[in-house]
Amino acid sequence: MDETLPTRLASGKYLLVTSYRRNGTPVSTPVWVVQDGTALGVWTVADSWKVKRIRHRADVLVGPCDLRGNPTGDQVPATAEICDQAVTARYRSLIARKYGLIGRLTLLGSRLRRGVNGTVGIRISLTQ
Repeated sequence: MDETLPTRLASGKYLLVTSYRRNGTPVSTPVWVVQDGTALGVWTVADSWKVKRIRHRADVLVGPCDLRGNPTGDQVPATAEICDQAVTARYRSLIARKYGLIGRLTLLGSRLRRGVNGTVGIRISLTQ
């Protein structure tokens, strides 16, 4: 695996995460991304379908994309895991720092709508 790949993926604005339904159908979703050591961190609503799919099947594909989820580079295999609240809080902080005012406003709106436990972090480790 290219040692710089996690850094390059984390430096982009969006990451395309492709998770799989129970019948094997791939579902791609663009998300904000931050670097978590040699892994990637994303943040999402706790009861979203992508979280349910990842709980059932942890293997995913990830790659760079634009706002609309159109791939802008190669997709690579990875493993995703749902994080605890401490890691999720760290991801929120990293997102606020990386995405600036828009990130802070989005986090605030989410906390007001769903509370602190209404979102989870997802740690993505590249397997290639």
